[in-house]
Amino acid sequence: QEQLVESGGGLVQAGGSLRLSCAASGRTFSITPMAWFRQAPGKEREFVAGLIWSDGNTNYADSLKGRFTISRDNAKNTLYLQMNSLKPEDTAVYYCATTHYYSRTIPAQGHEYKYWGQGTQVTVSS
Repeated sequence: QEQLVESGGGLVQAGGSLRLSCAASGRTFSITPMAWFRQAPGKEREFVAGLIWSDGNTNYADSLKGRFTISRDNAKNTLYLQMNSLKPEDTAVYYCATTHYYSRTIPAQGHEYKYWGQGTQVTVSS
């Protein structure tokens, strides 16, 4: 059973930075795609970034390239999302997720991901 626990959210001013963490445990996360999604109030959940744990291959939402960076720490079994130059429109609950199957590609659709964390709130003030 995969377990994902996010942390690192909070309140930050526009232009600031935050780093989210997702502590992962379970038997398969090391070979399955992992991703960050976000959901703002009244909006649909959207893909932020994803990573293949075994080779570090990454994928980003086009609108976030250059500001957000996904990475992992193998020793700590932790996925990260570094967010820079934050904007008020980045305000959302951020979730990490992993699939239950091995893949060399990173799905951008939420329904492909079986295991989800509880989410961490990010609020960017103007």
